[in-house]
Amino acid sequence: MKFAVIGGTGLIGSQVVKNLNAAGHEAVPQGKSTGIDVISGQGLDEAVAGSDVIVNLTNSPTFDEASPAFFQTSMDNLLAAGRKGGVGHFVILSIVGVDQVPELDYYRAKALQEDILRAGPIPYSIVRATQFMEFIDSVMSWTADNDTVRLPATPIQPIAAKDVANAVAEVAMGTPLRGIHNIAGPQVFSLDELGRITLTHNSDPRTVVTDPTAGMFAAVKGDALVDKDAHLAPTRYADWLS
Repeated sequence: MKFAVIGGTGLIGSQVVKNLNAAGHEAVPQGKSTGIDVISGQGLDEAVAGSDVIVNLTNSPTFDEASPAFFQTSMDNLLAAGRKGGVGHFVILSIVGVDQVPELDYYRAKALQEDILRAGPIPYSIVRATQFMEFIDSVMSWTADNDTVRLPATPIQPIAAKDVANAVAEVAMGTPLRGIHNIAGPQVFSLDELGRITLTHNSDPRTVVTDPTAGMFAAVKGDALVDKDAHLAPTRYADWLS
């Protein structure tokens, strides 16, 4: 099969392309570097022409109130190009619990992306993943200073990017789900606990202060970002750190 992997040079996309090609398929990475623009629509018809599957791994450049417009426009353009090109399967990567955190602009935007895909003309699959292990350092940086890192005790279930890429590739090679496939890391931590584990491993002398108002994840209620019934990926956080 031929796959057009939109956003195919990023953290997940590059690994998805590698996995699909290793499985004997033709996966072509597409992005700004290959001349496409998902907002203007430039190059999209050519990028998806002859493809059996579109895997859309593009992301909004911001996490604020501008993000819904990005997903609305990019999905409209990609669905139109896919329909014109006769694509038979459209896959996106979303977030576990995305529809349970309406307080966050970015989560509302990702939920909108899912809704647009469901209502679109192409059979689809949605892969929802928990928070990437690779993003923990960035999350800590949002509320850090020279001495402390302030984090809420929000439960999260971190997953390695390579495990996400494996799941996306597997779903993309299959029959359209017309539904959601949830994937998650094998362990649940509170975010403040995960911060302490990370700082200790990195020999970072800063202290984690538990602050229920700190950062984006402070808006998450309960265990919305955890799914113990999801397909559990193999990589544990300590192994990933090592």
